[in-house]
Amino acid sequence: MNATAAYRQASPTGSKKHAGARLQQAVRRNSLLSPAGLSEYVFARLFHGLVYAQIWEDPEVDMAALEIGPGHHLVTIASGGCNALSYLLADPARIEAVDLNPAHVAFNRLKLAALATLPDYETFHRFYGKADDSANIEDYGRYLAPVLDAETRAYWEGRTLSGRKRISIFRRRLYRHGLLGNFIGWGHRVARLYGADPRGLLQARTLEDQRRFFDSTIAPLFEKRLVRWATGQKSSLFGLGIPPQQYEALAGGSDMATVLRARLEKLACDFPLSENYFAWQAFGRGYGEGDCPLPPYLSRENFEAVRARADRASVVNVSITELLAAKPAASVDRYVLLDAQDWMSDEQLNALWAEITRTAKPDARVIFRTAAADNLLPGRVEDATLSRWDYREAESRAFHARDRSSIYGGFHLHVFRG
Repeated sequence: MNATAAYRQASPTGSKKHAGARLQQAVRRNSLLSPAGLSEYVFARLFHGLVYAQIWEDPEVDMAALEIGPGHHLVTIASGGCNALSYLLADPARIEAVDLNPAHVAFNRLKLAALATLPDYETFHRFYGKADDSANIEDYGRYLAPVLDAETRAYWEGRTLSGRKRISIFRRRLYRHGLLGNFIGWGHRVARLYGADPRGLLQARTLEDQRRFFDSTIAPLFEKRLVRWATGQKSSLFGLGIPPQQYEALAGGSDMATVLRARLEKLACDFPLSENYFAWQAFGRGYGEGDCPLPPYLSRENFEAVRARADRASVVNVSITELLAAKPAASVDRYVLLDAQDWMSDEQLNALWAEITRTAKPDARVIFRTAAADNLLPGRVEDATLSRWDYREAESRAFHARDRSSIYGGFHLHVFRG
Protein backbone atom coordinates (compact mmCIF):
# COMPACT_ATOMS: atom_id res chain seq x y z
CA MET A 1 0.00 0.00 0.00
CA ASN A 2 1.46 3.37 -0.93
CA ALA A 3 1.66 6.26 1.51
CA THR A 4 -1.24 8.19 -0.02
CA ALA A 5 -3.56 5.17 0.07
CA ALA A 6 -2.61 4.41 3.66
CA TYR A 7 -3.20 8.00 4.65
CA ARG A 8 -6.67 8.07 3.08
CA GLN A 9 -7.62 5.08 5.25
CA ALA A 10 -6.70 6.78 8.54
CA SER A 11 -9.59 6.71 11.00
CA PRO A 12 -11.22 10.04 11.93
CA THR A 13 -10.38 11.83 15.12
CA GLY A 14 -13.91 11.59 16.49
CA SER A 15 -16.21 14.40 17.54
CA LYS A 16 -14.85 17.57 19.06
CA LYS A 17 -17.04 16.93 22.08
CA HIS A 18 -15.55 13.49 22.59
CA ALA A 19 -12.01 14.79 22.10
CA GLY A 20 -12.56 17.58 24.59
CA ALA A 21 -14.09 15.16 27.10
CA ARG A 22 -11.03 12.91 26.91
CA LEU A 23 -8.71 15.83 27.53
CA GLN A 24 -10.77 17.14 30.44
CA GLN A 25 -10.79 13.65 31.97
CA ALA A 26 -7.01 13.41 31.69
CA VAL A 27 -6.36 16.77 33.36
CA ARG A 28 -9.20 17.37 35.83
CA ARG A 29 -8.73 16.28 39.47
CA ASN A 30 -10.69 18.87 41.46
CA SER A 31 -14.03 20.59 41.50
CA LEU A 32 -14.37 23.42 38.99
CA LEU A 33 -15.46 25.67 41.85
CA SER A 34 -12.11 25.25 43.63
CA PRO A 35 -8.99 27.27 42.72
CA ALA A 36 -7.20 24.06 41.71
CA GLY A 37 -10.15 22.93 39.60
CA LEU A 38 -10.38 26.28 37.84
CA SER A 39 -6.66 26.11 37.05
CA GLU A 40 -7.09 22.61 35.61
CA TYR A 41 -10.03 23.78 33.50
CA VAL A 42 -8.08 26.70 32.05
CA PHE A 43 -5.13 24.43 31.21
CA ALA A 44 -7.38 21.89 29.49
CA ARG A 45 -8.95 24.62 27.37
CA LEU A 46 -5.55 25.95 26.34
CA PHE A 47 -4.28 22.44 25.61
CA HIS A 48 -7.14 21.81 23.20
CA GLY A 49 -5.34 23.91 20.57
CA LEU A 50 -1.93 23.40 19.02
CA VAL A 51 0.69 23.17 21.77
CA TYR A 52 3.84 21.70 20.23
CA ALA A 53 4.80 22.43 16.63
CA GLN A 54 7.97 20.50 17.49
CA ILE A 55 8.20 17.69 20.01
CA TRP A 56 10.60 18.35 22.91
CA GLU A 57 12.06 14.89 23.51
CA ASP A 58 15.32 13.86 21.86
CA PRO A 59 14.59 11.17 19.23
CA GLU A 60 18.19 9.98 19.06
CA VAL A 61 18.11 9.19 22.78
CA ASP A 62 14.74 7.51 22.32
CA MET A 63 15.98 5.26 19.53
CA ALA A 64 19.11 4.30 21.45
CA ALA A 65 17.07 3.34 24.51
CA LEU A 66 14.32 1.55 22.59
CA GLU A 67 16.67 -0.50 20.39
CA ILE A 68 14.05 -0.52 17.64
CA GLY A 69 14.49 -3.28 15.10
CA PRO A 70 12.84 -4.45 11.85
CA GLY A 71 9.45 -5.96 12.56
CA HIS A 72 8.87 -4.08 15.80
CA HIS A 73 5.46 -2.61 16.62
CA LEU A 74 5.60 0.74 18.46
CA VAL A 75 2.92 2.65 20.32
CA THR A 76 3.73 6.27 21.12
CA ILE A 77 2.11 9.50 22.18
CA ALA A 78 2.27 11.76 19.15
CA SER A 79 2.77 15.36 20.34
CA GLY A 80 4.37 17.25 17.43
CA GLY A 81 5.14 14.04 15.55
CA CYS A 82 8.86 14.62 14.96
CA ASN A 83 9.89 11.56 16.97
CA ALA A 84 7.29 9.13 15.66
CA LEU A 85 8.46 9.90 12.11
CA SER A 86 12.12 9.75 13.11
CA TYR A 87 11.61 6.24 14.54
CA LEU A 88 10.87 5.10 10.98
CA LEU A 89 14.59 5.29 10.32
CA ALA A 90 15.02 2.18 12.51
CA ASP A 91 12.74 0.26 10.11
CA PRO A 92 9.93 -0.87 12.45
CA ALA A 93 6.90 -2.65 11.04
CA ARG A 94 4.34 -0.28 12.52
CA ILE A 95 4.07 2.91 14.56
CA GLU A 96 0.75 3.79 16.16
CA ALA A 97 0.63 7.31 17.56
CA VAL A 98 -2.10 8.61 19.83
CA ASP A 99 -2.90 12.03 21.24
CA LEU A 100 -5.71 13.43 23.36
CA ASN A 101 -5.27 16.81 21.68
CA PRO A 102 -7.23 16.93 18.39
CA ALA A 103 -4.98 19.73 17.10
CA HIS A 104 -1.96 17.45 17.45
CA VAL A 105 -3.80 14.71 15.58
CA ALA A 106 -4.53 17.14 12.73
CA PHE A 107 -0.91 18.33 12.82
CA ASN A 108 0.43 14.78 12.52
CA ARG A 109 -1.99 13.82 9.77
CA LEU A 110 -0.85 16.83 7.79
CA LYS A 111 2.77 15.63 8.14
CA LEU A 112 1.83 12.18 6.89
CA ALA A 113 0.01 13.73 3.94
CA ALA A 114 3.04 15.92 3.21
CA LEU A 115 5.34 12.91 3.14
CA ALA A 116 2.94 11.08 0.87
CA THR A 117 2.28 13.83 -1.66
CA LEU A 118 4.83 16.68 -1.69
CA PRO A 119 7.04 16.22 -4.75
CA ASP A 120 10.55 16.37 -3.27
CA TYR A 121 12.73 17.12 -0.25
CA GLU A 122 13.07 20.81 -1.03
CA THR A 123 9.29 21.25 -0.93
CA PHE A 124 8.97 19.24 2.29
CA HIS A 125 11.79 21.19 3.94
CA ARG A 126 10.28 24.49 2.87
CA PHE A 127 7.02 23.39 4.49
CA TYR A 128 8.41 22.09 7.81
CA GLY A 129 11.96 23.44 7.97
CA LYS A 130 11.51 27.07 6.92
CA ALA A 131 7.72 27.12 7.38
CA ASP A 132 7.46 30.79 6.41
CA ASP A 133 6.69 30.85 2.68
CA SER A 134 3.41 31.60 0.91
CA ALA A 135 4.28 28.78 -1.51
CA ASN A 136 3.46 26.40 1.34
CA ILE A 137 -0.16 27.50 1.22
CA GLU A 138 -0.26 26.89 -2.53
CA ASP A 139 1.24 23.44 -1.98
CA TYR A 140 -1.35 22.74 0.70
CA GLY A 141 -4.15 23.39 -1.77
CA ARG A 142 -2.51 21.52 -4.60
CA TYR A 143 -1.09 18.45 -2.85
CA LEU A 144 -2.32 18.08 0.73
CA ALA A 145 -5.94 19.18 0.93
CA PRO A 146 -7.18 16.60 -1.61
CA VAL A 147 -5.84 13.65 0.44
CA LEU A 148 -6.82 14.79 3.94
CA ASP A 149 -9.74 13.23 5.77
CA ALA A 150 -12.66 15.61 6.14
CA GLU A 151 -12.09 16.45 9.81
CA THR A 152 -8.39 17.20 9.37
CA ARG A 153 -9.08 19.37 6.34
CA ALA A 154 -11.79 21.22 8.27
CA TYR A 155 -9.31 21.89 11.06
CA TRP A 156 -6.66 23.41 8.80
CA GLU A 157 -9.13 25.43 6.76
CA GLY A 158 -10.97 26.62 9.84
CA ARG A 159 -10.28 30.12 11.14
CA THR A 160 -8.86 31.35 14.41
CA LEU A 161 -10.12 34.34 16.37
CA SER A 162 -7.86 36.53 14.22
CA GLY A 163 -9.81 35.49 11.12
CA ARG A 164 -6.87 33.68 9.52
CA LYS A 165 -7.09 30.08 8.38
CA ARG A 166 -5.04 27.77 10.60
CA ILE A 167 -2.98 26.58 7.65
CA SER A 168 -1.61 30.12 7.33
CA ILE A 169 0.89 29.44 10.14
CA PHE A 170 3.01 27.64 7.54
CA ARG A 171 3.72 30.99 5.88
CA ARG A 172 3.97 32.86 9.19
CA ARG A 173 6.86 31.07 10.89
CA LEU A 174 5.20 27.92 12.14
CA TYR A 175 7.45 27.50 15.18
CA ARG A 176 6.39 30.84 16.60
CA HIS A 177 2.87 29.49 16.95
CA GLY A 178 1.21 27.02 19.27
CA LEU A 179 1.20 27.31 23.03
CA LEU A 180 4.92 26.61 23.38
CA GLY A 181 5.90 28.86 20.48
CA ASN A 182 4.00 31.71 22.10
CA PHE A 183 5.61 30.98 25.46
CA ILE A 184 9.10 31.13 23.95
CA GLY A 185 8.16 34.40 22.29
CA TRP A 186 7.04 35.76 25.65
CA GLY A 187 10.40 34.76 27.11
CA HIS A 188 12.23 36.62 24.35
CA ARG A 189 10.17 39.74 24.94
CA VAL A 190 10.86 39.70 28.66
CA ALA A 191 14.58 39.22 27.99
CA ARG A 192 14.62 42.22 25.64
CA LEU A 193 12.81 44.24 28.29
CA TYR A 194 15.96 43.80 30.39
CA GLY A 195 18.31 44.52 27.49
CA ALA A 196 19.15 40.91 26.64
CA ASP A 197 18.67 39.20 23.27
CA PRO A 198 18.60 35.37 23.55
CA ARG A 199 19.43 35.08 19.84
CA GLY A 200 22.95 36.15 20.68
CA LEU A 201 23.71 32.61 21.84
CA LEU A 202 23.48 31.43 18.24
CA GLN A 203 26.61 33.46 17.38
CA ALA A 204 28.70 31.24 19.66
CA ARG A 205 31.26 29.05 17.94
CA THR A 206 32.43 26.91 20.86
CA LEU A 207 31.00 25.47 24.06
CA GLU A 208 33.09 28.03 25.93
CA ASP A 209 31.37 30.82 23.98
CA GLN A 210 27.99 29.32 24.79
CA ARG A 211 28.85 29.16 28.49
CA ARG A 212 30.11 32.72 28.50
CA PHE A 213 26.94 34.04 26.87
CA PHE A 214 24.67 32.11 29.22
CA ASP A 215 26.48 33.28 32.36
CA SER A 216 26.62 36.90 31.28
CA THR A 217 23.29 37.37 29.52
CA ILE A 218 20.74 34.63 30.28
CA ALA A 219 21.43 33.60 33.88
CA PRO A 220 20.96 37.10 35.37
CA LEU A 221 17.41 37.23 34.00
CA PHE A 222 16.32 34.62 36.53
CA GLU A 223 17.19 37.01 39.35
CA LYS A 224 14.81 39.69 38.08
CA ARG A 225 11.77 40.29 40.24
CA LEU A 226 9.29 40.03 37.35
CA VAL A 227 10.73 36.72 36.18
CA ARG A 228 10.74 35.22 39.67
CA TRP A 229 7.18 36.34 40.28
CA ALA A 230 5.89 35.12 36.92
CA THR A 231 7.52 31.69 37.13
CA GLY A 232 6.06 31.31 40.60
CA GLN A 233 2.54 31.30 39.12
CA LYS A 234 1.38 27.87 37.94
CA SER A 235 -0.58 29.40 35.07
CA SER A 236 2.53 31.11 33.71
CA LEU A 237 3.97 27.71 32.75
CA PHE A 238 0.90 26.47 30.91
CA GLY A 239 2.72 27.65 27.80
CA LEU A 240 5.34 24.95 28.38
CA GLY A 241 2.57 22.36 28.37
CA ILE A 242 2.96 21.93 32.13
CA PRO A 243 -0.41 21.17 33.78
CA PRO A 244 -1.08 22.23 37.38
CA GLN A 245 -0.37 18.76 38.79
CA GLN A 246 3.03 18.63 37.06
CA TYR A 247 4.14 22.01 38.43
CA GLU A 248 4.93 20.73 41.94
CA ALA A 249 6.87 17.75 40.58
CA LEU A 250 8.93 20.06 38.39
CA ALA A 251 9.64 22.45 41.25
CA GLY A 252 10.69 19.62 43.57
CA GLY A 253 10.57 21.88 46.61
CA SER A 254 12.69 24.60 45.01
CA ASP A 255 11.58 27.88 43.50
CA MET A 256 10.63 27.56 39.85
CA ALA A 257 13.01 30.26 38.60
CA THR A 258 15.97 28.24 39.91
CA VAL A 259 14.67 25.04 38.31
CA LEU A 260 14.08 26.67 34.92
CA ARG A 261 17.47 28.35 35.02
CA ALA A 262 19.15 24.96 35.52
CA ARG A 263 17.20 23.36 32.67
CA LEU A 264 17.97 26.24 30.33
CA GLU A 265 21.64 26.13 31.34
CA LYS A 266 21.91 22.52 30.18
CA LEU A 267 20.18 23.41 26.91
CA ALA A 268 22.47 26.38 26.29
CA CYS A 269 25.79 25.00 27.52
CA ASP A 270 26.03 21.20 27.40
CA PHE A 271 25.80 20.51 23.66
CA PRO A 272 27.37 22.21 20.63
CA LEU A 273 24.93 24.34 18.67
CA SER A 274 25.93 22.43 15.56
CA GLU A 275 24.26 19.34 17.07
CA ASN A 276 21.33 20.74 19.00
CA TYR A 277 18.26 21.86 17.07
CA PHE A 278 16.40 22.28 20.38
CA ALA A 279 18.69 25.18 21.26
CA TRP A 280 17.98 26.78 17.87
CA GLN A 281 14.27 26.56 18.58
CA ALA A 282 14.58 28.03 22.07
CA PHE A 283 17.02 30.81 21.27
CA GLY A 284 16.27 31.42 17.56
CA ARG A 285 12.57 30.52 17.45
CA GLY A 286 13.04 28.26 14.43
CA TYR A 287 15.55 26.09 12.62
CA GLY A 288 18.71 27.69 11.33
CA GLU A 289 19.86 27.99 7.75
CA GLY A 290 22.50 26.02 5.86
CA ASP A 291 24.19 23.32 7.90
CA CYS A 292 22.24 23.96 11.09
CA PRO A 293 20.88 20.83 12.79
CA LEU A 294 17.41 19.41 12.09
CA PRO A 295 15.29 16.61 13.56
CA PRO A 296 16.14 13.26 11.93
CA TYR A 297 12.88 13.03 9.97
CA LEU A 298 13.51 16.49 8.46
CA SER A 299 17.12 15.93 7.38
CA ARG A 300 17.85 15.61 3.68
CA GLU A 301 19.78 12.36 4.04
CA ASN A 302 16.82 10.67 5.77
CA PHE A 303 13.99 11.96 3.61
CA GLU A 304 13.62 9.07 1.18
CA ALA A 305 13.70 6.44 3.94
CA VAL A 306 11.11 8.29 6.00
CA ARG A 307 8.89 8.84 2.96
CA ALA A 308 9.11 5.18 1.90
CA ARG A 309 8.05 3.97 5.36
CA ALA A 310 5.47 6.66 6.19
CA ASP A 311 2.57 4.30 5.43
CA ARG A 312 3.60 2.34 8.53
CA ALA A 313 2.62 5.26 10.79
CA SER A 314 -0.84 6.34 11.90
CA VAL A 315 -2.32 8.72 14.49
CA VAL A 316 -5.66 8.62 16.31
CA ASN A 317 -7.40 10.76 18.93
CA VAL A 318 -7.63 8.35 21.86
CA SER A 319 -5.69 7.82 25.06
CA ILE A 320 -2.86 5.33 24.99
CA THR A 321 -4.71 3.20 27.55
CA GLU A 322 -7.78 3.07 25.28
CA LEU A 323 -5.67 2.07 22.29
CA LEU A 324 -3.91 -0.72 24.18
CA ALA A 325 -7.14 -2.04 25.70
CA ALA A 326 -8.36 -2.87 22.20
CA LYS A 327 -5.24 -4.89 21.32
CA PRO A 328 -4.56 -8.59 21.76
CA ALA A 329 -2.13 -9.81 24.40
CA ALA A 330 1.60 -9.82 23.61
CA SER A 331 1.25 -7.63 20.52
CA VAL A 332 3.46 -4.55 21.12
CA ASP A 333 7.27 -4.29 21.23
CA ARG A 334 7.96 -0.69 22.23
CA TYR A 335 6.09 2.03 24.12
CA VAL A 336 6.82 5.77 24.30
CA LEU A 337 4.88 7.63 27.00
CA LEU A 338 6.59 11.05 26.84
CA ASP A 339 5.80 12.83 30.14
CA ALA A 340 2.10 11.93 30.18
CA GLN A 341 2.34 9.97 33.44
CA ASP A 342 3.13 13.17 35.33
CA TRP A 343 -0.50 14.10 34.70
CA MET A 344 -1.98 10.81 35.88
CA SER A 345 -3.69 9.73 39.07
CA ASP A 346 -2.71 6.41 40.67
CA GLU A 347 -5.84 4.85 39.19
CA GLN A 348 -4.90 5.98 35.70
CA LEU A 349 -1.30 4.83 36.11
CA ASN A 350 -2.40 1.36 37.17
CA ALA A 351 -4.86 1.09 34.30
CA LEU A 352 -2.16 2.11 31.83
CA TRP A 353 0.50 -0.27 33.15
CA ALA A 354 -1.96 -3.14 33.33
CA GLU A 355 -2.55 -2.70 29.59
CA ILE A 356 1.12 -2.21 28.82
CA THR A 357 1.96 -5.41 30.70
CA ARG A 358 -0.87 -7.37 29.06
CA THR A 359 0.09 -6.29 25.53
CA ALA A 360 3.88 -6.46 25.94
CA LYS A 361 5.85 -8.92 23.87
CA PRO A 362 8.93 -10.60 25.39
CA ASP A 363 11.72 -8.04 25.93
CA ALA A 364 9.35 -5.13 25.31
CA ARG A 365 10.71 -1.71 26.25
CA VAL A 366 8.97 1.35 27.70
CA ILE A 367 10.48 4.83 27.89
CA PHE A 368 9.15 7.98 29.48
CA ARG A 369 10.28 11.28 30.93
CA THR A 370 9.39 13.03 34.16
CA ALA A 371 9.47 16.62 35.32
CA ALA A 372 11.21 15.52 38.51
CA ALA A 373 14.35 13.37 38.52
CA ASP A 374 12.88 10.29 40.21
CA ASN A 375 10.97 7.42 38.64
CA LEU A 376 7.36 8.05 39.65
CA LEU A 377 6.13 4.44 39.35
CA PRO A 378 7.35 2.78 42.60
CA GLY A 379 4.75 3.08 45.32
CA ARG A 380 2.05 4.09 42.85
CA VAL A 381 1.81 1.18 40.37
CA GLU A 382 0.90 -2.12 42.01
CA ASP A 383 3.87 -4.33 42.82
CA ALA A 384 2.31 -7.30 41.03
CA THR A 385 2.50 -5.31 37.79
CA LEU A 386 5.71 -3.36 38.30
CA SER A 387 7.67 -6.45 39.40
CA ARG A 388 7.32 -7.82 35.89
CA TRP A 389 9.46 -4.96 34.60
CA ASP A 390 13.18 -4.32 35.03
CA TYR A 391 13.99 -0.67 35.67
CA ARG A 392 17.33 0.15 34.02
CA GLU A 393 18.34 2.89 36.44
CA ALA A 394 21.97 3.41 35.39
CA GLU A 395 21.09 3.36 31.69
CA SER A 396 18.24 5.78 32.37
CA ARG A 397 20.58 8.28 34.01
CA ALA A 398 23.02 8.00 31.10
CA PHE A 399 20.27 8.55 28.53
CA HIS A 400 18.98 11.55 30.48
CA ALA A 401 22.44 13.14 30.36
CA ARG A 402 22.43 12.76 26.56
CA ASP A 403 18.98 14.32 26.03
CA ARG A 404 19.61 17.55 24.13
CA SER A 405 16.17 19.03 24.80
CA SER A 406 17.20 19.37 28.46
CA ILE A 407 13.79 20.31 29.82
CA TYR A 408 13.00 17.19 31.84
CA GLY A 409 14.27 16.07 35.21
CA GLY A 410 14.48 12.38 34.38
CA PHE A 411 14.50 9.78 31.58
CA HIS A 412 13.34 6.26 32.41
CA LEU A 413 13.69 2.90 30.69
CA HIS A 414 11.81 -0.27 31.70
CA VAL A 415 12.35 -3.69 30.06
CA PHE A 416 9.77 -6.46 30.27
CA ARG A 417 10.79 -9.53 32.26
CA GLY A 418 7.78 -11.58 31.22
